[in-house]
Amino acid sequence: MEKTRQNLTLVVEQDLLLAARKVALDQRTSVNQLVREYLAGLVEEPSRRRLARARLRKAFETGLVEIGDRTWSAKISMTVERT
Repeated sequence: MEKTRQNLTLVVEQDLLLAARKVALDQRTSVNQLVREYLAGLVEEPSRRRLARARLRKAFETGLVEIGDRTWSAKISMTVERT
């Protein structure tokens, strides 16, 4: 089943549109396709992060990942010049 598409009107600066057209031409695509791909990535990114966190959590719970006994300390030194 094909998804229904909606039209979208954008107002952008002329320089930005010209630059986007050059990018699209270099990638052998259209500005429209670039915008669609950007929006799809923007929407999918949180889902991918949630999935990655869930997989990591499961790996820790099942013991597939070991955490060593390391401690970290930070030593900060500051020098003040007086004039």
